[in-house]
Amino acid sequence: MASSRPETSDDGALPTRELAPESASATPWTDEARSGNPPLESTASEDALTSPPPNDSSASRWTSISLPFRRVGRATVNWIKGPQPPQIQKIRPFLPRLQSWPIRTLNRYVPKRRHKITLLLAFYFCWLLTFVAILHHSAFANDLAGYGSPTQISCVASFWASGNGCGLNGNDCRPFDNSSFPFRCSANCASAQLLNPHAVGTQELIYQQLVVGGGPEGDALFPQEAVYRADSFICAAAIHSGIVSNADGGCGVVRLVGQRDDYVGSERNGIRSVGFDSTFPRSLSFVSGISSECKDLRWPLLAVSVIFTCLISLFTTSPAVFFVSIFVGIYFQVGLASDPPGLSDYYSIVSILLGRFLPAAFVAFVIYRYCVRRTLDGLHAQIEKTVLWLGGCWVGGLNNMTFGHIPISRLTPRDLKQQPGAIVALTVILVLLFVIALGQVWFLRLEGRLPRFLALYILFGVSLGLFVAIPNLNLRIHHYILALLLLPGTSMQTRPSLLYQGILVGLFINGVARWGFDSILQTPAALLGDGQFLSPLPDISNPIVHPNNITFNWGEQARIASNQNGTFDGMSVLVNDVERFRGYQDSDPPRFTWTRPLGTSVPYYFRFAFMQAGSRGDYTRAGVWGVDGSWTQMAPGPSR
Repeated sequence: MASSRPETSDDGALPTRELAPESASATPWTDEARSGNPPLESTASEDALTSPPPNDSSASRWTSISLPFRRVGRATVNWIKGPQPPQIQKIRPFLPRLQSWPIRTLNRYVPKRRHKITLLLAFYFCWLLTFVAILHHSAFANDLAGYGSPTQISCVASFWASGNGCGLNGNDCRPFDNSSFPFRCSANCASAQLLNPHAVGTQELIYQQLVVGGGPEGDALFPQEAVYRADSFICAAAIHSGIVSNADGGCGVVRLVGQRDDYVGSERNGIRSVGFDSTFPRSLSFVSGISSECKDLRWPLLAVSVIFTCLISLFTTSPAVFFVSIFVGIYFQVGLASDPPGLSDYYSIVSILLGRFLPAAFVAFVIYRYCVRRTLDGLHAQIEKTVLWLGGCWVGGLNNMTFGHIPISRLTPRDLKQQPGAIVALTVILVLLFVIALGQVWFLRLEGRLPRFLALYILFGVSLGLFVAIPNLNLRIHHYILALLLLPGTSMQTRPSLLYQGILVGLFINGVARWGFDSILQTPAALLGDGQFLSPLPDISNPIVHPNNITFNWGEQARIASNQNGTFDGMSVLVNDVERFRGYQDSDPPRFTWTRPLGTSVPYYFRFAFMQAGSRGDYTRAGVWGVDGSWTQMAPGPSR
């Protein structure tokens, strides 16, 4: 009997059919049964259906599974394979005459191909000319009178390094006063936050701007009267003082004013500063009355880019022309204006963007070839393409403005645990992704491509599992990697796929333009950044307190810790967040004395860390020597 594949209905059920009477020479084990597809109804007995022929080991293994399980398995396989013939998804435009109007108008006035190519080149030239003119005006400000050309600084730039980064007595960060510096801040610097704990006295700051001081509440102070600790973010302090605006950025002159004894916290211009009630050797303030045509023109640049990309989307039906134009336009808009790399001048930014563009373009070609072309080919819904695909691409490309407020900074267990709202946000995102995935699976099944995509994503999962298993390295899913993992599942022409694919392409562009192709595997130190090492902490207790000085001894305790860990050979002491002592067991006494300067009545904050050669571990929390001579022991736990 010739074998045949059973037909299935849309719901995956197997219809019954009658079998022709068997001849006397026919064996009850038919060719269909040999292939593992026994007929569901037959005049043959159940034993004939489930009994293998002699010496057929494969059939024997198959028939060892009970008939109901075989039926469920075959129904599942048939469901995954999808309907026959496949139902290829195509978008039928809403209001087709309206959506085709741009193309009809273009064909009416520019009917010939060579004229369209000329018009496209002229369009590119106008776009480039407009963009470069505004960018030049935005990037290169006029000199500030008496101070020269301002230097572009990042939103987290400061005059002081955390911990002992400025060296003993802060000597690596001199001068402390009598110095000025013209600077330029980008827009939206108020969003720059600490991603790891930062100690200010007994306070541990995280997920907020680092601004210390700035004067009392209210707006009555002149900018030059607002004084900040030198470890404050310069741009955030400038916004707090009113020198620059968060919306437009701006230029100013910062000057170093030396030591101050008290820094009062306040809230102004959307920035909340913290106070510090003791001395710090380096402080800063801002010079008022400096006028300059200095603004971050990222919003006019964004308007230009949005207008030109919308025009190219409405007036072209070629997927290749559309994708290349959008990719290049958004890439340089993000890299030069909306979310540039954190470098000090535009020449360096242009250099690094061009270095990243070639590999990004190759990946973009792969994305287009295997994902985007299938989605856009034959699509004539010009307005829907512009709103869904292009709009989604801008949403993903402007990730720092659109998704930047989601309380997830990094997908590491420590960050998720310590950032408020991160676990809830991650749960919501995972549920949303699951719902979206179910919809995409359904459309892939209708197109008959689900088996291949299941195999592809199983391969992705196995690969990620192997990466996780590599010792001494941590898996880091950057958002450009997340986009590459999810983009294959959007390669179909449906309205949801238009939106999802645009968002993912935008995320890829933003990730590469802003951060480059960071590795999917990172060492613990690289992932940690300036975070806490969770290293052993000194146990400093019972200092000797006199009216004008305080002495700490750690000789036996440091020796025991060194023997137990085998790495520590010294001690670092911070006083008011400035390193005042660095000693080693083989050359320095195991004690430190701090004398209160005459005429001062402020508390002092002490933190201790083990040293190993030139490196140090985590510092303890701050112990406080009060104005009245009392000693408050450190709270448990590390600090930075």
